[in-house]
Amino acid sequence: MKRTLCLWLWVMTAAGLLGLGVAGVGTAWAVSEAFHGKIYVPGPLKPVDSELTVRVGDPAPDFVLPSVSGEKVQLSQFKGRKNVVLSFVPAAWTPVCSDQWPGYNIAKDLFEAYDAVLLGISVDNLPTLFAWTQEMGGLWFPVLSDFWPHGAVAARYGVLRSDGVSERAIFIIDKEGIIRAIDVHDINQRPPLEGILRELEKLQKS
Repeated sequence: MKRTLCLWLWVMTAAGLLGLGVAGVGTAWAVSEAFHGKIYVPGPLKPVDSELTVRVGDPAPDFVLPSVSGEKVQLSQFKGRKNVVLSFVPAAWTPVCSDQWPGYNIAKDLFEAYDAVLLGISVDNLPTLFAWTQEMGGLWFPVLSDFWPHGAVAARYGVLRSDGVSERAIFIIDKEGIIRAIDVHDINQRPPLEGILRELEKLQKS
């Protein structure tokens, strides 16, 4: 418990120094600024444009997706071993996405403290995701491509938007493969990091 608290305080301090805005709604920080002139700015989008096909308490639909590291990742490989956080983002090379995922780099120790793995999922193809994540300086968690069949995993979870990208959505899945929390967030904003950690803490206590 003390270790978790210390890690949390460290993340809050680091986030403040970076200007991360862990409440999830603030302005873009250093990563997207480094992308100035390189990223596509779509402008304000409809906050949610899909309908969930799963609920809290449902078994999480299994999937196998390729990762930028060249390996295939299957959700069920973590069953009985790890809690899983699925982070769907709409598109590479866009402002909010380019802030959200690098923000998780400072929280790696916290995910480990909660015995959780993070899987990032986008409908972009692997070459695009590889170039984007390299430009961001690398990410510690697997980045998976839901490109083909296009958006099939996003569609199974009910977070595929009508324009073919996924929602900005978080699914927290326990070690038994059951969905314990869902946040289909306003696509124009970052989901708050502390919300994810709060749900993981509940799993640790249960």
